[in-house]
Amino acid sequence: MDLNRRTFVAAAAASPVLLGATSALASLAKAPTLKIAVIGCGGRGTGAMFNAINAGKQTGATIEVVALGDLFEERVTAANNALSENGMKAVSSTGLFVGFDAYRKVCATDCDIVILATPPGFRSIHFKEATEKGKHVFTEKPVAVDGPGVRRFIESAAMSRQKNLKVAAGTQRRHEQCYIDCIGRIHRGDIGKVIAGRVYWNMGSLWHVDAKAERSEVENQVRNWLYHAWLSGDHIVEQHVHQLDVVQWVMQADPLMVRGVGGRQSRTDGRFGHIFDHFGLEYVYPGDRFVFSMCRQQDGTDGKVEEVFHGVDGVATMRSGYAELTGPKAWKFSGRQTDPYTQEHINLQNAILKDLPLNEAEQVAKSSLVAIMGRMAAYGGKDVTWEQAMNSTEVLMPEAVEFGARPQAPVAIPGKPQA
Repeated sequence: MDLNRRTFVAAAAASPVLLGATSALASLAKAPTLKIAVIGCGGRGTGAMFNAINAGKQTGATIEVVALGDLFEERVTAANNALSENGMKAVSSTGLFVGFDAYRKVCATDCDIVILATPPGFRSIHFKEATEKGKHVFTEKPVAVDGPGVRRFIESAAMSRQKNLKVAAGTQRRHEQCYIDCIGRIHRGDIGKVIAGRVYWNMGSLWHVDAKAERSEVENQVRNWLYHAWLSGDHIVEQHVHQLDVVQWVMQADPLMVRGVGGRQSRTDGRFGHIFDHFGLEYVYPGDRFVFSMCRQQDGTDGKVEEVFHGVDGVATMRSGYAELTGPKAWKFSGRQTDPYTQEHINLQNAILKDLPLNEAEQVAKSSLVAIMGRMAAYGGKDVTWEQAMNSTEVLMPEAVEFGARPQAPVAIPGKPQA
């Protein structure tokens, strides 16, 4: 019997068995589709886009990138070309947006998930727009550079929960199995009460983009955003937030206050904006507990990226791919784990497809504030409480930005009011 498509359908109509098979095949053919949009198409945004695509192979979702937005056209073009070069369907010209209002146009498309990967100063503004438009979000960290930005993000977080929107953050250690297993053991008491911690992100210098005379000062600063606190929050906020997020996770509380120091010893060149190159801070937590935090970006220095917590019965040590407890309940992670940069997208997609609880918005906002209050303490040379940081009226990032003049901020001098 020649069972072509027409005879197969006819036979199925006459046979309950074949009818059931037809329905099953139809179900298999209808893999769920998740439409992805990206705001911020630099290396971080493009990387997150491909993390989301790879996550679809694990969640069973068909991933379609439908919109790309960035302040600069060449980045949108590069991200779109990367899709084609990797065998993916490129975004049509109607889904490509450039300029300061690109985020609004991206959020107005029929995307399901928006990836937020611009310089951090823009994050709370973009998250508010995405939430108002009913989009699920993957947000890079940190999510603000000042107290007002944190408050805006937390307000939008409440709205996202009311709308049952799913939010995953780029604090990928929350999605890394060795961290999940280790901190689960800490919380069940395997090292006793945690009384102190030591966390580090020490490394050499990072990239920088030289200014060009034909660009406006705002464009030069945005292209070199890491070195301007209104865009990055300084490297303690932009980078060391990872360790401070782990502190929040372990301590299960917000810090009461922070004191510390910081400054510039190697970043004496004007190409590196006004941010510091090192910080050393002490965070005080409820229950007479404290955490020492150190971060630096100085060439020729020893590197260390790690979190250590001391309990009354043992010590926990964690870093990417590694976790160990010492003491009476000694343990060392030996399991397998998915790349956490992909796992966070797997978790987000599963939460959407299966309506599972996942909203990390307020959590990452508070971790961002922990880093911000550390910068405030080091810049000003004053102790800063949680309430002072949360209620701060200091605005580094304006809601409206356009190309033009913007003087470079002076380097902060502890003990002297900032201009």
